[in-house]
Amino acid sequence: MPESFNILYRDEAIIAVNKPHGLAVHSSKIHRNDEQFALQLLRDQIGQKVYPAHRLDKKTSGVLLFSLQKELDGPTQMLFANDQVKKTYHAIVRGYLKPEGEINYTLTNLKGKKQEAITRYKVLNQFEISIDLGLFPTSRYSLVELYPQTGRYHQLRKHMAHLMHPIIGDRPHGCNKQNKYWKDVFKLDTMMLHAKSLEFPHPLSNEVIRISAPYSIDFQRGLEIVERGI
Repeated sequence: MPESFNILYRDEAIIAVNKPHGLAVHSSKIHRNDEQFALQLLRDQIGQKVYPAHRLDKKTSGVLLFSLQKELDGPTQMLFANDQVKKTYHAIVRGYLKPEGEINYTLTNLKGKKQEAITRYKVLNQFEISIDLGLFPTSRYSLVELYPQTGRYHQLRKHMAHLMHPIIGDRPHGCNKQNKYWKDVFKLDTMMLHAKSLEFPHPLSNEVIRISAPYSIDFQRGLEIVERGI
């Protein structure tokens, strides 16, 4: 983990950082064995309490937003609850998709409850490289932009797997053959999912704020692999 976060935006009310892959936002039953969390690391870095405005999966990198004032914690979280935040993700997935589409596929949460889940997507680029995993002499990949319309547990990961275009490096929803090849040959087992940007009305001024995060080193390397065919 980095000694300090790359701070993407900060004012008197909110702060956003570029969270690395492999770091949970805060302690929970799922991450009870973890020793570091984004909440504590950012608090120690800036020397004040912070309040997470939303969730970002441990395996996902990218924009993570916090409130800096306790009284703004609720209002900032409500921006997400009331669908006032436009969330954009980038992912490298297996195969070629249609240029754009919508996934409307019900998901089941950790408590067994079924929930409506909707994701829109757009293909940004497509690649074909010489990886022979048994069925075809080459492997195809797409760089996709994802726009979750709901915020369900592992929604993007499950939706891409449902389309049969799983995210590279995703376990347990991904392709075992692809994941093993990338780990063994490219020494890369990071999930290729990045929270690229958030756009929302500021909780104090109501001004529209757009925060974007550059790719992590691992995501950039994954993109170079499919772009160059190496």
